[in-house]
Amino acid sequence: MIVIVDYGVGNLFSLQSSFQAIGVKAVVSGEREIIERAEKIVLPGVGAFGDAAHKLFSSGLGEVVVRQAKKGVPVLGICLGMQLLFEKSYEYGEHNGLGLIKGEIRPISDVIPAGYKIPHIGWNGLNFGERKSDLFKYLAEGEHVYFVHSFYGANCEKSVIATAEYGAKLTAAVQEGNVYGCQFHPEKSGETGLKILRAFAERGEQV
Repeated sequence: MIVIVDYGVGNLFSLQSSFQAIGVKAVVSGEREIIERAEKIVLPGVGAFGDAAHKLFSSGLGEVVVRQAKKGVPVLGICLGMQLLFEKSYEYGEHNGLGLIKGEIRPISDVIPAGYKIPHIGWNGLNFGERKSDLFKYLAEGEHVYFVHSFYGANCEKSVIATAEYGAKLTAAVQEGNVYGCQFHPEKSGETGLKILRAFAERGEQV
């Protein structure tokens, strides 16, 4: 069972619909007991890091996600959900994250050229480099996905599994063992996004 974590922030039902489109059942839940029984966990997120982190920690769901991840349960963070996997963020202050990915979240304005629009909104190709994750096993180099973000994963080179160009090379996806994060939105990325969700759903299974 895949559980999409409902902590008050995220595109919950569009994600659920995307899994349904590939024939995979995913439930939306904010109940600890259900998340603890999940075979795989998806952590969505839209909005500001500080507010989302507060909701995640105050509800106790952040602790559950970390505990399950450390037990080996596959976890996929999407957009802000990916950023929450990091140790901390510098979005309007300094805020602690879940600490499942080493590094921090910083403004893209620090690294992109002047004149580039912020937030970064649009379709960009994925570059895998030397390390192609099982999350992208159905993708070819350069396939396009949809981004909406003003902050990015920094100082996380060892975890980066994909980058995208937007005036600079930005972190597009990360992985540490069973923990994955996508800065882009698979559920808004057409067939390419569905292939990523399918690969995650198959993670650890014989196919």
